[in-house]
Amino acid sequence: MTTYKELLQQREALERQISEARQRENAQALAQVRALVADFELTPEDVFPTGKTRGPKAAADKSGGKTKVAPKYRNPATGDTWTGRGKPPRWIQDQDRAQFLIA
Repeated sequence: MTTYKELLQQREALERQISEARQRENAQALAQVRALVADFELTPEDVFPTGKTRGPKAAADKSGGKTKVAPKYRNPATGDTWTGRGKPPRWIQDQDRAQFLIA
């Protein structure tokens, strides 16, 4: 049976091995990344986008990440519309919304 001190020594040896393996694999990964960046002439903005233009959805939408929503309700008296999102306008508050639906 191993003693507590022996187990601690084994743990220290394992931690050293883990650290060395991590450094070695990080160096390999970094070399691969640098090669890809050079091959494809990528810029830092290509690799690490900033602001609201992150992700594939925002890349397809040039309006800053927000898409327009079609209006769902129309005020027959004024022609004003509302999408049904956010705070309802005064003309539809406390009323049956079915009468304002856009067909």
